[in-house]
Amino acid sequence: QGQLVESGGGMVQAGGSLRLSCAASGRTFSGYAMGWFRQAPGKERQFVAAISWSGGSTIYTDSVKGRFTISRDNAKNTVTLQMNSLKPEDTAVYYCAAALAWNTLVFRNEYEYRGQGTQVTVSS
Repeated sequence: QGQLVESGGGMVQAGGSLRLSCAASGRTFSGYAMGWFRQAPGKERQFVAAISWSGGSTIYTDSVKGRFTISRDNAKNTVTLQMNSLKPEDTAVYYCAAALAWNTLVFRNEYEYRGQGTQVTVSS
C-alpha cells in the first residue's frame, strides 16, 4: 500500500519561489511516472508537470514552462517541484501523483496514487 505525502507549500509574494516535495512510502515508486497536479477553488484539476521513472523525460503545462522544474530521487523515493517566478494564478492546492504508465499520467491525467495536497498561495 503506497502513500504520497506533499510538503513545502505556503504563502509567497508574486515573483517568489517555493519548493514542493513529495515523499513516497509503503512501496518503491522508482518504476512509476510521477507528477504534479493543481486545483484552484472553483476550477478543474490541472496537470502541471511529470517526470518519467528514470528521470530522463519531463513535461510541463505551457503556463509553467521555464518557471517550474520537476525532479526525482529514486534512492530517496522523493519527487520535487521547484517553482520560481510565481504568479497569483499559480495559487492552488498542489497534489503529487504516481502512475505506472506515462500516458496514463500525462495524457489521461489519471493515476494509481495521489497525495492529500499542499496549499500554495501567491499574493500580488
